[in-house]
Amino acid sequence: MKTIAAQPFDYAFDPAHTALIVIDMQRDFIEPGGFGAALGNDVSLLKKIVPTVGRLIDAFRAAKLPIIHTRECHKPDLSDCPPAKLLRGKPSLRIGDPGPMGRILVSGEPGADIVPELAAKPGEIVLDKPGKGAFYATPLGDMLKARGITHLVFAGVTTEVCVQTTMREANDRGYDCLLAEDATESYFPEFKKAAIDMIRAQGAIVGWTATVDQIAKALV
Repeated sequence: MKTIAAQPFDYAFDPAHTALIVIDMQRDFIEPGGFGAALGNDVSLLKKIVPTVGRLIDAFRAAKLPIIHTRECHKPDLSDCPPAKLLRGKPSLRIGDPGPMGRILVSGEPGADIVPELAAKPGEIVLDKPGKGAFYATPLGDMLKARGITHLVFAGVTTEVCVQTTMREANDRGYDCLLAEDATESYFPEFKKAAIDMIRAQGAIVGWTATVDQIAKALV
């Protein structure tokens, strides 16, 4: 077992049973013209963490540990996108509408892909998910069980939506979860802070948090 100097207390893990999940580092959320911008958000807030997420991915690659990249996107006919999600809010472009990077959040379109700087390498899993949590309507649980994974490290966007949702799903399934706090971001900085506070409150009720440097140091 190894330990990471995390909050609210040290995070103990066995690297042989640990995987990294990088949530939704997609062009539609991070680049101008995508869904994030269509909702009226400043996408530069998310863009700035790309190098830090890259350092975390590199640390897991160097340690030869599993890496899973998720993408929130839908079938071209939108049959897996419920009306409540499709109609939520009043963005200038809705899911499925044509945008500068193809149809918004549709599988196979350029905007739904991971930003080039963080593209998956051969052997890494790329998992498309129709919901905010990565376990819903995906084979993620079976993939983790097949690899004997018990501990999960998380990065990606946005902290309070897809990242926190997936961490809560994982926590309910018995995984010990750690969030890389400088490798996650929100369009609303106060939401990121609140989500991190919620995650590690009450003795790590959802999980732990640590910096990329602290995580990378423990993986060496």
